[in-house]
This record gives sequence, structure tokens and C-alpha cells, in this order.
Amino acid sequence: MTTETTAPAVDLIAMGKAARAASRKLGLLTTTQKNAALLAIADALESQSDRVIARNALDIADGKANGLSDALLDRLLLTPQRMQALADDTRHVASLPDPVGAEMESRLLPNGIRLSRRRIPVGVLGVIYEARPNVTIDIATLCLKTGNAVILRGGKETLRSNLALVQVIQDALATVGLPLEAVQYIGDPDRALVSQFLKMDKYVDMLIPRGGNSLHRLCREQSTIPVITGGVGICHLFVDITADQERSLDVIVNGRVQRPSVCNSLDTILVHRQIAEEFLPKVAWRMAKEGVELRATPDALPLLQGEGATVLPAGPEDFDTEWMALILGVKIVDSLDEAVAHIQEHSQDHSDGILTNDWANATRFVDAVNSSAVFVNASTRFNDGGQFGLGAEVAVSTQKLHARGPMGLEELTTYKWVVLGDFHVRQ
Repeated sequence: MTTETTAPAVDLIAMGKAARAASRKLGLLTTTQKNAALLAIADALESQSDRVIARNALDIADGKANGLSDALLDRLLLTPQRMQALADDTRHVASLPDPVGAEMESRLLPNGIRLSRRRIPVGVLGVIYEARPNVTIDIATLCLKTGNAVILRGGKETLRSNLALVQVIQDALATVGLPLEAVQYIGDPDRALVSQFLKMDKYVDMLIPRGGNSLHRLCREQSTIPVITGGVGICHLFVDITADQERSLDVIVNGRVQRPSVCNSLDTILVHRQIAEEFLPKVAWRMAKEGVELRATPDALPLLQGEGATVLPAGPEDFDTEWMALILGVKIVDSLDEAVAHIQEHSQDHSDGILTNDWANATRFVDAVNSSAVFVNASTRFNDGGQFGLGAEVAVSTQKLHARGPMGLEELTTYKWVVLGDFHVRQ
């Protein structure tokens, strides 16, 4: 195992050239070779778990000293259980079908030419993300499985953790004879490097930002690399007249409480006026038990008070806020159409759903809401690559080009046309 040292000065052009060279080698690997690399990474995550956790503890200590919220600290934290989960997830990715080389379609043209589309790696990915060290493993494993090289840039809050994880990956790559440059990390937190990174279209084929609105805006405005945006969600559930109220409460609690700091956690519930008087006191009672603060419209406030919950009037920006904390917006609506209109105005096309026993209303909602995942009687927390059976994910895309929703293996491929002729010439 190589010795972990302070990251040297960053030469992004050299990193880009090395990533491009590595991607050409990765694109020729067999599935067996790629899986061997993934299994080696899984083994290394287990054998080097203590060292990674020790580095992560330093990041956690700094985060607490710098006043990071509990939600952010939770996203940053690595434990023995989470390290084992990363190893298990890596083995799961190895078990998934390899999309590279698969024919998407094939047909014989009237002139006798056989035409097909074949999946190939994208090439080199650039991923900018924040306080989620597990993302380092998720991205690296998916990229390796699909024959892509990747350059990573995490947040300064996770620098030690990410450097340790990338060291684990590179140690494992060395044991199976693959180029270490297949997975590289920008180890200098200087923000000026991000601006330079965004202009590296000569070496990086696709850029994926995972962070807040400001990061996405920066990438969209400054990048010369094609950008896939996602990972920011203001998520809604509409409680219809016919919804099973007790079971709906369970879904709402799960969406808001199970892991409040992630992008598919629930931010706002929209409750039909005809059931609000009966349902909202139940919401307040359950949220009081879970320690969830409520931000409500004026007509909802009196129905939520008196059950022990902290209830505040919703401010002008509250329905445009991704809470990432134990806070839930509450609004009463007069109809399904009003609920859909609210979602269309305030959603960021991530995860939105309806709780109902009326199939016609469920169908109308699904047809009208165009988020990356639309849910009927299910928690928004299911918008996740692992939950969808895709393995890990690089991001949850909320755009409408190339990929939407959890970006698994297929979403990290593109295709080429393969033309088989018999010395054909064009007339």
C-alpha cells in the first residue's frame, strides 16, 4: 500500500491528459477485467476501513469546529457500517450487467448494409460534489464498470476523507494492473481550480455537479463541457381526498425523517382542503413525535397548532427551499389541479408524488407532473439508483437531455453507429 501524503500541487492539464489516456485503456477492457478491479476495491475498502475512518474523523472534528449543521455532518460521516455498505455496494456493481458493447438496435438497410448502434463509454467524466464522501466510491465504481475515467472534485469539508478513499481505489487498481489515472482527485480546495476545470472540454467529455443551486448555476454559466444537472430537489407529496390517512402519515414521516439531509427527502405536503381539518392535526401530532418543525400557510396554521409541534407561518421563500433538515412545508389546496400548479411552480423536477386511492387522479397527476420520478403512494426517498435496482448512482438528473432520474450504468454510456457493408459505395 502506498503512503498517504499531502496532495501535491494540482496540474489540471496533466490530469486531463492522463485521464484521456486512461480512458482509452479502460474502453478496451473486458467485463471480467473491470469486475476484478471492482472486487479489489471492495476488498481494499474493508482492509483499509480503519485508516479511512481515522481521516474522516479529522474532517468531522473540523466540521463541528466550523459550525456545520447536524444534517451536513451526517452526510460527511463515515462509520464502520457505512464503509462496509460501500464495499457491499461495490460488489453489487460488479454483479450488474455491463452495458458496454451491447447493441441498442440493429437493422438491415435496403441496400444490404447492416446498421447497428453499440453502447460505448462516454470517455472522461468530471464530477464536482460536496460533503458526501460515499459519492467518491459510488462514482468511481460506476465509471470503472462502464470503462470511463473520472476526475473528482469534492468539497473542502471532506478533503481528508476523499483523499483517503481515492488512495484506496488507486491501491486496488495497481493490484490488477490498471492505470491509477482512471480515478483522479483534485486535492487542492482552491476554488480557482473549479473555474479552470470547467473549461477543460479538450479532456473532459461530461460534467456532473452534485451540490446546491449555486454550484449548478456556476457550471451551467461557465462550463464549456456538457453539463448534466441534478441532485437538488424540492420534493412534494399531494394528499388527495381519497388517501388512506394513516398510511399516508407513514409515507410522509419516512419522506421527511428517514434521512433529512438528502436530495430526495420530502420538503412540502399539499393537502386537499376537504380533508385538511381531519388530517392536519394528525400530521402535527406525528411531526411533534419526530421533532419536525412545520412551516404552514395561514389557513393551515390553526389546524396544526395544539398538537405539540413547532409550527411557524410559511415565509415568502419557504416553498422554494430545499430544507435538508427536520422542517416540512404545509399548504392546503382546493384541488388536484392546484396541487399540480404549485408543484410546477416550485418543484425542481426531482421527486414528486400523490397519495390517493383514486386511480383516475393518480393517472392525471402522473401525466401532469414531469419530475425525474413521479410517485403514487410511495415515499420520495425511493428516487435512488440502489432502490431502482441500478446499483449505485452518479447523480439524480433533473434535466431532460440524455439521462433523467438516477444515473446508473447505462446513463454513463453513449453509442456509436457501426456500419457493415460489402464494399458498398454511395451512388
